Amino acid sequence: MDKIYFVLPAYNEEANIEEVIAQWHPVCEQINAEGNEAHLIIANDGSKDNTFAIMQSLQSKYPLLEPLDKENSGHGATVLYLYRYAIEDSKKSGLSTYDFERSGLSTTFIFQTDSDGQTLPEEFWQMWENRYNYDFQIGTRGGRQDGASRVFVAKTLRLVVWLMFHVWVKDANTPFRLMNVEKLKPILDVIPQDYNLANVAVSAIAVRWHYNIGWYPITFRPRQGGVNSINMKRIFKIGFKALIDFRTINRNLR
Repeated sequence: MDKIYFVLPAYNEEANIEEVIAQWHPVCEQINAEGNEAHLIIANDGSKDNTFAIMQSLQSKYPLLEPLDKENSGHGATVLYLYRYAIEDSKKSGLSTYDFERSGLSTTFIFQTDSDGQTLPEEFWQMWENRYNYDFQIGTRGGRQDGASRVFVAKTLRLVVWLMFHVWVKDANTPFRLMNVEKLKPILDVIPQDYNLANVAVSAIAVRWHYNIGWYPITFRPRQGGVNSINMKRIFKIGFKALIDFRTINRNLR
């Protein structure tokens, strides 16, 4: 039996959050029906709207949903918070590694996506079927539909990652990834806790450490409701801080 945590950050997603939960909760139910253990964990990143209240109201309808509330720290820092939360939660059984294997819980995974409805749950299953074949499985957004500025940023990130880490990553920041927890943990040890481009760093380090990575083309739709909280001014501000943090990560890697 395997364990998987579906983790989603959410910021001002009152227009999308109920539909996103309705889409992903059946995935967790199906995994459980197959004899595994799935959790749907969504962290409200200090939203100024009713995102968290909506999640709380849906708990009785969706019993596998666990809504978390935290102060605003940005998308990347919230992703890291969720990764660490899932890892700590997976330890709550109190079993040793030997007992854990004997208990039938063979492998723990984390799957991350976002709460804006841009990704499709049905495209998750190809990753789940191949979970033993790869350390990491990451989506690639070849025909993304969220605007030319986002495509430009993704291409720029690819170049920056090459310059900073000397690795070529197909799509470093995709919010659609299935990861083996045992492979993820040492990566988190070298990333600053509040790092804004968390998935970029995770992807770059995984490639640099020669992890076995599967890349999958995925559908990436426009956000399904609400207003995007990230504009080009914020992107450049985040990018500048990320460059400074890249140096810290490189020192930690050495």
